Amino acid sequence: MLNLNSVMIGSMQPKVLAEFYQKVFDKKPNMEEGGYSGWQVGNTFFTVGEHSQMQGKTKDPGRVMFNLETNEVKEEFERIKAIEGAEVVKEPYQMESAWIATLADPDGNYFQLMTPWEK
Repeated sequence: MLNLNSVMIGSMQPKVLAEFYQKVFDKKPNMEEGGYSGWQVGNTFFTVGEHSQMQGKTKDPGRVMFNLETNEVKEEFERIKAIEGAEVVKEPYQMESAWIATLADPDGNYFQLMTPWEK
């Protein structure tokens, strides 16, 4: 059985992304080293760092998305969209019993807020 334990976003502007995600996660990084910043978010370690082959905004922002689970999708959506550099991709909407909202970070990477899926 596999366990996804970390996600890394490479960027040419890692400091900008680190400042952005510090506000999204509402906490300082658990790790800052060698141009990388990382946060323990639930069971996953989330890292941003410099990647020399990345240039500008992402060209396929919806190709890979990560989801941040919360019971307060609408409230978190309002909080995060007010963060400088956040871009609204899709306002909160309901899919079956779940609420979902999609935003983008300063590099254009998409992420979603989602209520927990019912089992």
